[in-house]
Amino acid sequence: MSLITCRDVTFSYEGVEVISGLNFTVNKGDYLCVVGENGSGKSTLIKGILELKKPTSGELIFGDGLSLNEIGYLPQQTNVQKDFPASVWEVVLSGCLNGLGNRLFFGAKAKAAAQKQLELLRLTKIKNACYRNLSGGQQQRVLLARALCASQKLLVLDEPVTGLDPVVTMEFYHLLKELNRLRGISIIMVTHDIKEAVSQASHILHLHNKQLYFGPVKGYMATPLGQFFSGGGQDACNLR
Repeated sequence: MSLITCRDVTFSYEGVEVISGLNFTVNKGDYLCVVGENGSGKSTLIKGILELKKPTSGELIFGDGLSLNEIGYLPQQTNVQKDFPASVWEVVLSGCLNGLGNRLFFGAKAKAAAQKQLELLRLTKIKNACYRNLSGGQQQRVLLARALCASQKLLVLDEPVTGLDPVVTMEFYHLLKELNRLRGISIIMVTHDIKEAVSQASHILHLHNKQLYFGPVKGYMATPLGQFFSGGGQDACNLR
């Protein structure tokens, strides 16, 4: 069964359609890159997956035992978030909040989970460092560790490499691929970087206020749409 199934979904704001005709699935082990220009509906879709925005029509269904509190989310960082005065350990441990239930304090299980993610993402040496003093790449790894504390099933990432230098960007992409291929964690990533998306992902969802393409990367690259946006082909206006 699919983790997420989207059937004929439309999202609107104040009666105006933002995106329509969404039909796609995310299965266990998939790495889906959601691509498209600014204003194409990518952020609205992410809000829908996180149940922050209800569809105007159609169905967005969680399956295979997935619940909302099992989705690890890494949002775009704001300047306020980058200056957050907490330790690396505190930020990562906060990813276990959904698992507390009625308890008021983090128990041994939550702390062990946080420690595991610190080790996985090679953050142990800076465990006690202040988050706001870290480099951009280190901050993103800390936030990724936090997201992994929330879920070992599905990660949702919104433009996670924005503002990072090319070397750090490639290291972060490599880390995501490792999590997906070696640990079986499903990934949905919003990105503007279509060239990198097709080298990373298993599937592409291309939006332009409607669904232009959904399917495997190989199929996407065989279309005029994929050929154009990956570096060649005909005028983009004729592809929508």
